[in-house]
Amino acid sequence: MRTGAVRHSFASSRATSVALGVAIAVSLGAPAFSETTPWATNEGGRMRLVALPPASDGTIRGALQIEPNPGWMTYWREPGDAGIPPQLTFPEEAAVQLKKMEYPVPKRIDSGDLRDIGYDHPVTLPFELKVEDISKPVKVGVSAFVGLCRNICIPFQADFALELADTGPSMEEAMLLASAETRLPEPASDDFKVIHHALSDEDLLKLQLRLPAETAGAPQVIVTGPEGHAFFDSGKGEVTGRDYSLDIPIDKLPHGYDVKGKTWGVLVIAGDRAMESSLVFN
Repeated sequence: MRTGAVRHSFASSRATSVALGVAIAVSLGAPAFSETTPWATNEGGRMRLVALPPASDGTIRGALQIEPNPGWMTYWREPGDAGIPPQLTFPEEAAVQLKKMEYPVPKRIDSGDLRDIGYDHPVTLPFELKVEDISKPVKVGVSAFVGLCRNICIPFQADFALELADTGPSMEEAMLLASAETRLPEPASDDFKVIHHALSDEDLLKLQLRLPAETAGAPQVIVTGPEGHAFFDSGKGEVTGRDYSLDIPIDKLPHGYDVKGKTWGVLVIAGDRAMESSLVFN
């Protein structure tokens, strides 16, 4: 059973890493003023940043590339029972905002009694930044914080520097981002969506899904509730034509949590397709 794993609510700062006794902070030396930074490495793998020049509205498209070493894994935005989700942070004085980070379809990885959600292979996480002033080259420091795990989970932090000018996109970086975006879950559509959802008094989330016509076998379903909480299907749903009904046990919610008015997420993996949607509780 893996030891040293932590919920990401305990891994949001350097102080937590020190407390774990396994923190690794990486200094890259001289800043890399380019659209692709040098790799930062530790015993579990390596990571770097890729970014395109800012668009006319100040939007910067980029990506965090993570390459776990063989036998290691890194995490999805909700890591499951244990682990550390990827984070990007910026100095308080930096005039830049992280608008969103996106995640390719992950794997459910079981290890004893623990259920992780992540990647045991190289993964590229697209992100979008917004800067206030593009009249001059954008110089920004970025701190990336991820978890790499094998027998223990190691927080891995690296500080990067980007200098971006509006000189037109680089073909190499643009192709990398385009490739990463093809690996993202698709949005809900008429042939692949949530038809109904409801939380019962027995703390069961009842879902009815419409699956693609080509689906063979039961899909894999992961529900993300309050931050730090993920819930898994049992694989014992009921198939009626193209509809799939299942109950997911909901437990360990924060004390006093009221689902009314909240929005959760659901990821459905059916064969070689995956769909991500929202669950709104009125």
